[in-house]
Amino acid sequence: METDCPIFAGLSAKQRVLLTHGDSVDKVAPGFRAIARSGALCAGIGCDEKKLFGVQFHPEVDLSDNGTQMMRNFLFRVCGLRGDFTPASREEQCIKVIREKVGKSMVLCLVSGGVDSTVCCALLARALGPEKVVAAHIDNGFMRLKESELVGESLKTLGVQLKVYDCEADFLSGTTEITDRKTQQRYRTKPLCETSAPEDKRRIIGDTFMRVSERIQKELGLDPNNTFLAQGTLRPDLIESASSMASGQADAIKTHHNDTELVRALREKGRVIEPLMDYHKDEVRELGMSLGLPRALVMRQPFPGPGLGVRLICAREPFVGDDFQQTNTMVQDIVSLERVPEERAEFKVRVERACGGDVSRLHGSGLTAALLPFKTVGVQGDGRTYSYPCVLSGPAEPDWAQLFEIARLIPKVCHNVNRVCFAFGGPAPGPYTTITPTLPCRASLDQLRAADDVVNRGLIRADLTTKLSQVPVVSFPVDFSAANGSATSKRSIAIRTFITNDFMTGVPAQPGTEYMPKQVLSEMVEAILKVEGISRVVYDLTSKPPGTTEWE
Repeated sequence: METDCPIFAGLSAKQRVLLTHGDSVDKVAPGFRAIARSGALCAGIGCDEKKLFGVQFHPEVDLSDNGTQMMRNFLFRVCGLRGDFTPASREEQCIKVIREKVGKSMVLCLVSGGVDSTVCCALLARALGPEKVVAAHIDNGFMRLKESELVGESLKTLGVQLKVYDCEADFLSGTTEITDRKTQQRYRTKPLCETSAPEDKRRIIGDTFMRVSERIQKELGLDPNNTFLAQGTLRPDLIESASSMASGQADAIKTHHNDTELVRALREKGRVIEPLMDYHKDEVRELGMSLGLPRALVMRQPFPGPGLGVRLICAREPFVGDDFQQTNTMVQDIVSLERVPEERAEFKVRVERACGGDVSRLHGSGLTAALLPFKTVGVQGDGRTYSYPCVLSGPAEPDWAQLFEIARLIPKVCHNVNRVCFAFGGPAPGPYTTITPTLPCRASLDQLRAADDVVNRGLIRADLTTKLSQVPVVSFPVDFSAANGSATSKRSIAIRTFITNDFMTGVPAQPGTEYMPKQVLSEMVEAILKVEGISRVVYDLTSKPPGTTEWE
């Protein structure tokens, strides 16, 4: 980096940043100069005279070490702004916008029980008065254990009357129409209880929310022409859904339930109000506390709107593509690199390059590696991937630092792998080419609910709920004890710890640290294995990117 450039003032010439892939600068425009490079790649341009700067990396995310300082330099040194805009200022601004948009209309606020919708509801009540806000909690059947009972208690401080609706049957039988991204052809989905595709599941859930909310409006006697639908939509939701409200060019990482086609149609009619749409999670939490919400409520673990519906990995049959066997061999070679024969020396060189030249720290791991025959969602090269997860296994007491290093390396070498986990319980060498057929239903969801409850109770006991930004508990359809090709009946559980400030990028917690004490993790694993029908427990080692926070 050119340290004489004002946006890099006070920084050293070498910085670790999250680079954007897929774009490149062939020629710098007249009057501009290259201000940053990554090897031969131009990673930034600038014109001091015009005060125009562009960078090909993400200074706004945690994975860029000094990105905050770069943005501070731009805002204060280049733009001459003052740092006097506070959460209180944002609250005042939001209240003004809400009052101007809503006027004398009513607002129906869909409250999932999560942080975002709770803060949204509090903000609306502050701006309009509780009498103008109708809060509805729709139990879609994908809630955590006894979650719906807790929602009403948590919202009493708002002075807003909460109405709870049991709509599990509506969601499990729900369908919707979707435009295929590739063919642009419209098709109607199967009912949710027969659907395994992640995108279809998300869209069915999102559109069913809209239809149920319309029915609730009628039941409550609310005039649809005089009622706004309120959602706790955040900026990352719009970015990952590739909403035109965030970007006209971005690739959709996943469709959020609050940004489906039906939601976008309502926005066009001007009947949706989303006061948090320019906020990120950390800002929402600050706003929630400034509104007077209890810290325990504001800082609790986030829970997605589709709930356990996107934490239950569904599949009718295994995914074993033409690249499965070759990729399975590659991941096995990476964890036993010292034993790779000379005829595959080219692969060794490839791994060495990805490692930065030193592969000695990979030796002696005692690990086995195997692909799993289903797909999870990731984000690689600024686009969505839908690729294999890989499971590592072996020592009862693994070298966690080495595990994380291998987990970072595998997706660099095997681009069709976007998630790496460690399986407790000894070696699981595979190969695994069969699954337990799984669809959304009460039995599979109850199994996941029980495992999720184990983890959440463990987090509360160990006082980890605020140290860890998010801990999705995921059910996936692999029975590690089943012989290859045989019928299976069990599923496995993944614990996905996530540490982040920006909720756009992040890293998992390393066991043995204050974020995840080994004893706490061991107790969680032991208790989950007592849930009927659970084969094994795995620990997700994947950063974001290449994985997403959720598996779907």
